[in-house]
Amino acid sequence: MPNAHLKTTPEVAEALNTGGAVVALESTIITHGMPYPHNVETALAVEADVRAQGAIPATIAVMGGRLRAGLTHNEIDELGQRGEEAIKVSRRDLPFVIDRGGVGGTTVAATMIVSAIAGISVFATGGIGGVHRGAGSSFDISADLQELARTDVTVVCAGIKSILDIGLTLEYLETHGVPVVGFGTDMLPAFYTRESPFGVDYQIDSAVEVSRIIGLRRSLGLGGGMVVANPIPKDASMDAAVIDAAIEQALGEADAQGIVGKETTPFLLGRIVEITGDASLTANIALVRNNAVVAAQIASARSAT
Repeated sequence: MPNAHLKTTPEVAEALNTGGAVVALESTIITHGMPYPHNVETALAVEADVRAQGAIPATIAVMGGRLRAGLTHNEIDELGQRGEEAIKVSRRDLPFVIDRGGVGGTTVAATMIVSAIAGISVFATGGIGGVHRGAGSSFDISADLQELARTDVTVVCAGIKSILDIGLTLEYLETHGVPVVGFGTDMLPAFYTRESPFGVDYQIDSAVEVSRIIGLRRSLGLGGGMVVANPIPKDASMDAAVIDAAIEQALGEADAQGIVGKETTPFLLGRIVEITGDASLTANIALVRNNAVVAAQIASARSAT
């Protein structure tokens, strides 16, 4: 059913109406994930990667109090220039930002919600949120995880952000019945690196098989989403010792400065870029683009069924 709060671009609307392939893309990577102009350049490159695979990109955001599925290049540039002045929008924020006519970048959770409203079943991002380190005392757990448990959108990512407690995040996903699939791997990638000490629930080696599993999950009425963990390209993968040291330093600084809640992840990612001399930014761009390609292949396989 049409939603009065949602606006789609003509090409996204046409693709959805005709059963074409559409890939949702999040926008907090534009507003809070990278500095300008890298954020805009990456967003446009990711959209081009999706198109190159025969799918239509739908960058998700809130603009002028409207949910958006698909943005113009000028709107992407506006988000990029606003940066962290834009609202970081998750599930709890959506009605308030709409009511106040705000502009915001959507997190994984909010992007899943808008995707589901629009009828988009495949979404590409960098990495999903999860259980933060030290959550035993802080109870800091990303809303992304509960959204994966309740919203039927498949999320292609480079695994769980390595600033988080990956083991506890996997336990949370298992408890809520969210499958974690390794795309061409039996080992969970760790965002900046291709490997981690953790395995996946199932290895799947083709977009067609992922598409088939999405269909089976729906036919069984299982609900909720699925994580497709796609390793960062080999030539972009960082040395684990280097990135681990940067993460530990950034975590210590965040603790010393009392940074908590939804400000934590942007702070950590920003500091890691500074500590690694932009090496992590280069890796982040490579993995996001790689995920967009795989997501577009899955969406194309879905549209062909």
